[in-house]
Amino acid sequence: MKKTVLASALALALSGSAFAAQVPDDVTLAENQTLIWGVAGEVPTLDPTKSSDTASNKIISDLFEGLMVRNPNGDVVPGLAKDWEVSEDGLTYTFHLRKAKWSDGEPITAADVVYTLQRVVDPVTGAPYAWYLGTANIQNAKAITDGEKPAEQLGVKAIDDHTVEFTLERRTPYFPNMLTHSSTYPVPQHALEAFGDSWTRPDNMVNSGAYNLTNWVINERIDLARNPLYWNNDETVIDKTSYVASSDVNAEYNRYRTGEIDITSSFPLEAFDQIKKERPNELITMPSLATYYYLFNTEKAPFDDVRVRKALSYAIDRNIITDIILGQGQLPAYSATPPAINHFEPPKLEWAEMSQDDRYQKAKALLAEAGFTQDNPLEFELVYNTMESHKKLALAVTSMWKRHLPVNVNLANQEWKTFLQKVLQKDFDVARDGWIGDYNEASTFLSYFSSDGMNKTSWGNKDYDKALDQALTVAEPEKRKAYYQEAERIFARDMPAIPLYFYTRSVIKSPKVGGYNIDNPNKLRYTRNLYITKN
Repeated sequence: MKKTVLASALALALSGSAFAAQVPDDVTLAENQTLIWGVAGEVPTLDPTKSSDTASNKIISDLFEGLMVRNPNGDVVPGLAKDWEVSEDGLTYTFHLRKAKWSDGEPITAADVVYTLQRVVDPVTGAPYAWYLGTANIQNAKAITDGEKPAEQLGVKAIDDHTVEFTLERRTPYFPNMLTHSSTYPVPQHALEAFGDSWTRPDNMVNSGAYNLTNWVINERIDLARNPLYWNNDETVIDKTSYVASSDVNAEYNRYRTGEIDITSSFPLEAFDQIKKERPNELITMPSLATYYYLFNTEKAPFDDVRVRKALSYAIDRNIITDIILGQGQLPAYSATPPAINHFEPPKLEWAEMSQDDRYQKAKALLAEAGFTQDNPLEFELVYNTMESHKKLALAVTSMWKRHLPVNVNLANQEWKTFLQKVLQKDFDVARDGWIGDYNEASTFLSYFSSDGMNKTSWGNKDYDKALDQALTVAEPEKRKAYYQEAERIFARDMPAIPLYFYTRSVIKSPKVGGYNIDNPNKLRYTRNLYITKN
């Protein structure tokens, strides 16, 4: 089988600062290399296979490493894999592992990679990202998650201790990108077999990343310390890092001001202008590959009626949301995929081209056609997780709905774990959601709504799925764009979710924290790339 190593050679050329803090020669490091992050809400899990939220993924990215990772600029580079080869037909990828160790000294092997990915797709595991390996087109992944084949038939095998081979069902040109996602991070089979579900406790955890778990106080904080057995520990600078949990952005901001937190996860929206004025060198606004939605439960009447879904979407003035309510450079969203995605251009959509007044009129007409009037108003619950920004947006949107449509909306504010469980169990009418791209390619946003995707809406459309399937077979990114645009048109026609805005990402960062890239649109920033300067 003929193979090429061009892809791995390119990645290695980009890898430069992938794993280490790049400290300029004129910078003096602080003696105490401790970094404290703010994190929104309690972290549900530290098991890479079972994580589906950004708070967990942030900490997991410090504890574990994937075959592929991203460098500070957002480029995809080798991680636990030192390089890889791809067959000429694009259906076989062979990764060569570094001689790395788990934190307990055991070697990380290709068998660990195979075990992990079989665990992800096995229905018994209940992994929220089980569908992901199917969208990566790994052989038999979908059949396994559908219960049609055993996990052992997944197209991943260990050639030897340091070589793992992936067999794909179809060409997937961006396949290495997909291995940067936390659900694919290898986990230690020996630790899981020894400790079961308690393997992620501080006394039991065995991990592969630059840091080890030392303390976990529920609803309060998680502490990590440098992993001396990490394969590139000599190039790491930060010795300890902690994550302080808070569902209240005001409390988090106050902790930042008192020096308890070095980098916030968020801050009060209403304080943006004041912070920008008072702390111009600490407020950072970055591009982001993320979309904010309201999801419909399309299994539940009346949201099984597309007229109701479109009416609620059309009756929202997104310019008011982005310019007045948010005011941090966010963009109005009329499609699922952010315009900042590589090799993508949103199609022209009729409803997006309307004036807002025309959208209001169309919304009224659609809701009336569906049978909802002032005498028979539409009643439903909008659920969102506890955070001031979500509450503020929900109040604004419901105000728009009530002003222009015959609706009665009950707002339900829930703590993160309760909210997540409610949405995953599809026990909702309309729910707040957001999607951050797992990799920089349009399919990461569009596959979310495919019949086999995470898709919390229960919506499915064969033409939509077909467009995505066709895109996956095309090697040239520019040619894939046409299929992605077709999927966007179908999404707009059926409106399974309301796209509200495309994120920017703003944080407040202490000036003493160095190495923080402000141009990378991917959300993750690895602690191993950062350092603390002397005041």
